[in-house]
Amino acid sequence: MTHIIKGANTPVPAGPLRVAVGRGAVPGTPAVDASALLLDAAGRVRGDADLVFRGRPRHPSGAVRHLGVGQGGGQFAEWLELDLPDIEPAVQRVVITGSCAGGTFGQVPGLYARVVAYDGTIAAHYEVTDASTETAFVLGEFYRRDGAWRFRAVGQGYDSGLAGLATDFGCGVAAPAASGEPIVTTGVSKTAVPPPGAQPAVPAGPPAPPGAPAVPPPSPSLADARPLPPDATGRPGFPGPLEPAGSSVSSSSSGSSGWSGSSWSPPYVRSGTGAATLTVDPPFPPGAGPVIVEARVRGTGRLTVRLPGRADEVFDGVLPGRRGRALVQPPRKGGPLRLDVRHDGDWTISVLPLSAARPFGTGTVRGQGPDVLAYPGAAADLRIRVAGRHQGRFRLSCHRGDTPDDLRRPEPLHSGSGRIATAVRISDGPLLLVVDTCHTDWELTALPLSAGAPSADRKSGVHEGRGQKTVTLVNPQPGRPALVRYEFRGAEPAYGLEVRTVGRQGGESGWLSGYAHGTRGVSLAFASGAAESTVRVRHSGEWTLRLLPEEEAPLLTGPVEGKGSTVLRYQGPPALMRLRRASPAAGGRLAAWAWNHPSGEPAIIADVGDRPALGPLWVHPGGSAFVAVAASEYTRWRLAPASFDEVPVLGGRAQGTGYGVVRHIGPDTTVSYGSNCGDPRLCQLDENLFPWREVTATSGPYVVSEGILHVRALGDWTLEAHR
Repeated sequence: MTHIIKGANTPVPAGPLRVAVGRGAVPGTPAVDASALLLDAAGRVRGDADLVFRGRPRHPSGAVRHLGVGQGGGQFAEWLELDLPDIEPAVQRVVITGSCAGGTFGQVPGLYARVVAYDGTIAAHYEVTDASTETAFVLGEFYRRDGAWRFRAVGQGYDSGLAGLATDFGCGVAAPAASGEPIVTTGVSKTAVPPPGAQPAVPAGPPAPPGAPAVPPPSPSLADARPLPPDATGRPGFPGPLEPAGSSVSSSSSGSSGWSGSSWSPPYVRSGTGAATLTVDPPFPPGAGPVIVEARVRGTGRLTVRLPGRADEVFDGVLPGRRGRALVQPPRKGGPLRLDVRHDGDWTISVLPLSAARPFGTGTVRGQGPDVLAYPGAAADLRIRVAGRHQGRFRLSCHRGDTPDDLRRPEPLHSGSGRIATAVRISDGPLLLVVDTCHTDWELTALPLSAGAPSADRKSGVHEGRGQKTVTLVNPQPGRPALVRYEFRGAEPAYGLEVRTVGRQGGESGWLSGYAHGTRGVSLAFASGAAESTVRVRHSGEWTLRLLPEEEAPLLTGPVEGKGSTVLRYQGPPALMRLRRASPAAGGRLAAWAWNHPSGEPAIIADVGDRPALGPLWVHPGGSAFVAVAASEYTRWRLAPASFDEVPVLGGRAQGTGYGVVRHIGPDTTVSYGSNCGDPRLCQLDENLFPWREVTATSGPYVVSEGILHVRALGDWTLEAHR
């Protein structure tokens, strides 16, 4: 942790950062509201939109956001998030401020500003020790210096509150409302001109329930806590973990990780024997990203670690080498993380940031049991070897992305049992490779890809042929998605007509099919921005694949009607969409999917039977969203935005037919879910309307938390809450 004093400065990582304006949670003390001001070279805002606070939680550029409040460990922390690389060049400084309602800062215990990197490393910590009668404070500022960003501890107080502070920077603030929250006025700033590209503020997700704070969908990252009191050894945290016999892994988990290149001392370590329930209680902000949970045991008995009330199992089985690591998601609304531990012998549980991931570069890494590895290298073939001394399962997944939000969503790489010798393709790092399940020895080897220039015919973007053929598609704009216009002449829609993507080792996965997409239409390619993709065409007649830039996809701004498969661009906030047929049901299958760049992940909006269906259009923060409609060329359809006011609230019972959406308001609740069609599914959506958890993936009972639920059923369904 980098502690700095008033007036001091320190460099900060050039990436997503979170800033906590924190204080002690002492009853009766004034509340503190955090805000950020984006300043130009003259030290002034360009317009009122350059003030980001609870009442205006998102800057028009999306680079600065107010996330809400986290509470735990005797602390309150109001969180701001900054994507430094995305801040406009005209902005030279970002000032972090706090305002005090109902008192002065001299009455606020333990006031501090903390800068946390996306991997959990504390980049800067400044504690205010000289506050007295001030009602507003400039705690610190981020500023550009020699092409990089630095953070300075300012510590300048104002007796005139946020209004006086903001006025000094050219932003008008009216008197507080009855709630005590300042009202930012429009048109009374220095220029009264919004920043370039500014749009009216719109909620980035579904409306909050009455009384709930207005919190935009955050890009999750690891939240951090105030340091725990030192133990007898002088180290922060609790007494050190057990050191199992024969273990060669340091209990401190410090050192260069390959993921972040920084060291870190664990904020939470607990040791015990037998059964216990642990509460990891730092002030995680809402939407906190994953952390690493490390388990060490004595003896060879079975270890079970579960998250109470959730289907997730952190560990369940014998740990080879008597240690293991897993990636765990803290509660999405912030607050403590709870772990149920069961083991016959002694155990130690540590909670670590992503910077503690085991480094893995080009070459070979070996291990035993579950583990988390950081791969920073280029795209490679990953060779997997599993000893197979036991007949247990082995499962490897990948977490990728430019923001912590992406790290929550695993991409399966390989799953099998017994002895394994195979290879898979991995993309450019940084990646987190997670051995989710393993009870024996394993070995991973990264083999760099051989370079080769694409041939001239591959560059043309048009591929024509007859019969079965394997071709390599080259992205016309590497790093961005593209469209593919396809036509299979002389064909009838059928399961036998398809185009499949081919992996490095020859494995195939479905992409286009005559049944789902018809014999001609438009589809999305390179959703994650890959440079090229190899596909195998299976068709007895003539066919054409033509690559097009993404700009040729029509912009979805309201209701739209169409026929067959097509792709639409979408530039709004997460929304609900209603899809229905405009032609008879005999027209074949009709479905719509949301694809987002750079995540490259699809999420189904709706699969339509005879009746209209309602579903979520998820939007990656700062990304590009596309809606891909899949239908035969004879199927006419209509797609239209829907209001969140139409979403029924789960009271005692909700029911419907076909795909639908239900809102649950209140604490975690056990529900029963049934349908008269095969394989009905129920998914929990996050703030961006992405299905972060399939509720029905377990055998029950089904527990849902507050938020939006996506019902996926083609027949009648019933959802009932048990109070």
